[in-house]
Amino acid sequence: MRKALLGACAFAALASAAQAETIAITHAHILTAASPGEIADGTLVIRDGKIATLGTGAAAPAGARVIDAKGATLAPGFFATNSSLGSVEVNSLGNDLSVDNPEIGAAFDIQYTLNPESILLPVARLGGLTSAIVMPKPGRGRRGAEDDDETSSFTAGAGSESNSHALFAGQAAVVHLGKGDNIVTRAKVGMVVPFGQAGAGVAGGARGAEFVALKAALQDVRDYMKNKAAYDRAGFRQLPLSKADLEALIPVVQGKMPVIADVHRASDIRAVLKLAHDEGFKVILDGAEEGWLVAADIAKAGVPVLLNPTNDRPESYETLAATMDNAARLQAAGVTVALESEGGDYRARETRYDAGNAVSHGMPYAAALAAVTINPAKIFGVSERTGSLEPGKDADLVLWTGDPFEPLSQPVAIFIQGVQQTMTSRQLELRDRYKDLARPLPPGYTHP
Repeated sequence: MRKALLGACAFAALASAAQAETIAITHAHILTAASPGEIADGTLVIRDGKIATLGTGAAAPAGARVIDAKGATLAPGFFATNSSLGSVEVNSLGNDLSVDNPEIGAAFDIQYTLNPESILLPVARLGGLTSAIVMPKPGRGRRGAEDDDETSSFTAGAGSESNSHALFAGQAAVVHLGKGDNIVTRAKVGMVVPFGQAGAGVAGGARGAEFVALKAALQDVRDYMKNKAAYDRAGFRQLPLSKADLEALIPVVQGKMPVIADVHRASDIRAVLKLAHDEGFKVILDGAEEGWLVAADIAKAGVPVLLNPTNDRPESYETLAATMDNAARLQAAGVTVALESEGGDYRARETRYDAGNAVSHGMPYAAALAAVTINPAKIFGVSERTGSLEPGKDADLVLWTGDPFEPLSQPVAIFIQGVQQTMTSRQLELRDRYKDLARPLPPGYTHP
């Protein structure tokens, strides 16, 4: 116990010292994801964990540790949007992303499940990721859109007195991927709600039933807000949602917490936009494979979209119009787009490849860079501290050997909140341990 405590204190002291260090990265090709956009030969100075200055031809401050980029590309750290990092190690062995409990739906808060020591975080970092949006998923009784059996969703929740809790998967959080005991950057950034086929499953089998149930649930929250005292003394009508869920939904009806709508089909997207308008809540569309068909409606509503730009196969009747130029078409229509990767855990590191695919299918390079940096930061309310290279923001940045969207490019230095990260992971350590076949195996691998 004493050794562990001393070790933790030593790491904290090292992290504090690293944040206090002044570092100058010189002669870098800087992609800022902000104005001016690009600096051909620039210097960026990190001081006290923040970006102090950046510009062309600036000299390194006296006493600074200098990293000569020699023309390498310096970019903001990327976001893993719609991620499960910190909440899962191996999907087949379980995860902390969902809950099936009639007392807990909207109240489920993903921040309390996060593991800062997850072995997947270093893997993601080596893909240039410095932040993630971790989102809860519908529980097994709430059949998700990825369910192979399309008919099974129609009986979800059967036998339950009330399935209202299952309308809400829970609350998302923004995290950073650096070392430390607390990786939460901002909690309670959105309420995840499944729509379309998945939403129909928790409402009795029909899409329209979910909208009726959601309207009723939100009205219950408004009534509860006006009559909390009566509710507490049992002088109020019985409500399907628990008190914890009612409290969790107050920021939604107040317009302070957006609904992250997991939705795919064009007609469902229109229905979600109308519901948000009628009920007065903010909404973020997630998935939206057929979003390009209703791009004008989404843009007019000022609603951002989270999407995987490589989703182009009609894997269900909800995604018949999926196309790899979805991101480009939405961006061209004026929609704020943030890019996701296929699989939010061990494949989150592929985010940069997916951004490159979006560029190859018509999305401007600067827009694709924004879609994995400043756009998710803005959408989830952390753009004042991260998402772009600007003075005063956290020094969340990556130095690359070349274009970060080019698969052969590799990170050579990664900083999160000004602390330089190790360039290794458990996978790399295992590779190095066993790649020399002539090296004696550890005792556990030898026969007596």
